[in-house]
Amino acid sequence: MHPHNDQQQDWHDFEIDSAREIVTLLRAIGDKKQLVRMLIKGETDVCLTAVLEVDTERGTVVLDCPVNAEQSRRAGGAERIAFETTLDKIRILFSSSQLRSVTHEGRPALEMAIPETMIRLQRREFYRMATPVSLPVMVCIPLPPELGGGTAAFPLADISCGGIALFDQKLVLGNSIGSHFQGCVLDLPEIGSVTTALHIRNALDLTVLNNKTRHRLGCEFVDISRGNLNLIQRYITRLEREHNARVAGLG
Repeated sequence: MHPHNDQQQDWHDFEIDSAREIVTLLRAIGDKKQLVRMLIKGETDVCLTAVLEVDTERGTVVLDCPVNAEQSRRAGGAERIAFETTLDKIRILFSSSQLRSVTHEGRPALEMAIPETMIRLQRREFYRMATPVSLPVMVCIPLPPELGGGTAAFPLADISCGGIALFDQKLVLGNSIGSHFQGCVLDLPEIGSVTTALHIRNALDLTVLNNKTRHRLGCEFVDISRGNLNLIQRYITRLEREHNARVAGLG
């Protein structure tokens, strides 16, 4: 998935792993005949499909074949396929590692396993501020032995009272969705440092300027103290004030 960078400031992302909720969402996408964009890993062209049926007994989703037969053939052999659609103005992202060619009501179709997780990008729950790009705010995360030990520093993409998004360009944190990291230290300029545990909720690859891709991890604060939360709120207020001053200066 490659949502553009500027959209990220307006959305709050949640990973859904409740099987019942995933089935409900897939059925709603099918009932409303929402078009689903399908992106085959390693390819640039996007094909369109739709959800035809969700079979909970077999644990499968049946999708309409793309109009282009060659795309259908390639989808059947792809190692990973990403899907993106919208439902009631909320963007839904999910993926599959395997599609099979099947027949549905006498017509060719594609079948995949019901995804174990989905990401729902919805209107922000917490007010999020993008952090400066030129002088990035850093978070230091202690690494467990299986990730090499020591600590690693990552630049922030944005911050809210609920969590942060960080960029992990070198994939130091590996495939860490669902992981908890204790004793993470946020260094907030002119405010002070904040120590908190972080829970990694999701990962997105963002296409930024010059078509470069950045690996973005959405993290939630865990058991953050009231004092530390106050520091974060003060920092967000300061960022807001600086942003407003820049806008006023430009106006």
